[in-house]
Amino acid sequence: MENVKDLDPEIYALVKQEEKRQSDKIRMIASENYVSLAILQTTGSVLTNKYSEGYAGKRYYEGQQIIDQVEQLAVQRAKDLFGAEHVNVQPYSGSPANIAVYLAFLNPGDTILGMALPHGGHLTHGAQVSISGRYFNAQAYELDAVTGLLNYDTIREKTLAVRPKILIAGHSAYPRILDFARFRAIADEVGALLMVDMAHFAGLVAGGVHPSPVPYADVVTTTTHKSLRGPRGAMILCKAKYAQAIDKAVFPGIQGGPHDNTTAAIAVALKEASSAAFKEYARQIIRNAKTLAQSLMAKGFTLITNGTDNHLMLVNLTNKNISGKRAAKALDKAGIVVNYNAIPFDTRKPFDPSGIRLGTPALTSRGFKEKEMLLVSDFIEKVIADPDNDLFLQQTAEEIRILCSNFPAPGLEHLCKPESK
Repeated sequence: MENVKDLDPEIYALVKQEEKRQSDKIRMIASENYVSLAILQTTGSVLTNKYSEGYAGKRYYEGQQIIDQVEQLAVQRAKDLFGAEHVNVQPYSGSPANIAVYLAFLNPGDTILGMALPHGGHLTHGAQVSISGRYFNAQAYELDAVTGLLNYDTIREKTLAVRPKILIAGHSAYPRILDFARFRAIADEVGALLMVDMAHFAGLVAGGVHPSPVPYADVVTTTTHKSLRGPRGAMILCKAKYAQAIDKAVFPGIQGGPHDNTTAAIAVALKEASSAAFKEYARQIIRNAKTLAQSLMAKGFTLITNGTDNHLMLVNLTNKNISGKRAAKALDKAGIVVNYNAIPFDTRKPFDPSGIRLGTPALTSRGFKEKEMLLVSDFIEKVIADPDNDLFLQQTAEEIRILCSNFPAPGLEHLCKPESK
């Protein structure tokens, strides 16, 4: 980055500080990951110079001979990896992808039904603060108050009562596997389209350790980062009969030209995700999550649903006499990055909720395994027990920096010189 250093030393310094932060800390935000150096290089390539409104073979600008091939590669690799009939790789991110689906099939005021935001859903699944909740008649289903799990009988009753045009399955903070066949059957009872948002678990699907929603859903949306370990972008997968509606909704419906550098980086990520190494990576994500969940519960932590089947877990800190926000801030000072998160039926405010969300994709990308998960569990327990001891938090951060130095982060290998203590 010498050119950046010469031209803009302020931005250069901030980028270098962020490199160090990502290298020195254990990153456990479930929606974050590390991309490979190949993906970093592709994202920063000359493809960022191109503008490509339209689709391959039907562009509004000339000079698309190379770009068309890039997009076709990304589309074909996504089809092959997920078994989809049609794929659109142009959405800028997951939220625009979801909005494009609504634009394709709904009119303002039509009914949608998704998981309630405080219960693990996403803003774009109908939260009132989102456009999805303001422009549509957004209804929500909740988790069972006793088990903390989805109750499909209750979801069916709600669906029959509100008769949505789109039934949404998917989550941002639910630690269990969804029953896609059951969702399909419920949608069929009222003639609703079934949309699955697999943004969080797409990498697990690609790795073969999580059931695929593609055979069951009319439309599947996903981001390309998170567990899929690609650039910040998104895709929409759908049945062939919905291809035209989806493509028109993305362009010209909600956005202009795609980010061609991101499209190419998505293609690289999909190639990586089709490898045997990625399948082992996905298996290790699950092993790490289960090991960490079991260790935390053994230490007296309360986990929503008493464990996890995927890459994340939701911890209720009420019995630890600390709020999620206070815990997350203390953990960050100690070198562990998480996000505070509402829990089902939370009595605290959303900006200072009762829980924290933990994820294992990023630390698994560094090579952490079960042994390291037990260390992470120990760190978390000690920090939560003494969150205001700044000296202790600083000492813990140094211990974690030394631990991380032995597990270079993808794309940041040049920063790590293995240390021991």
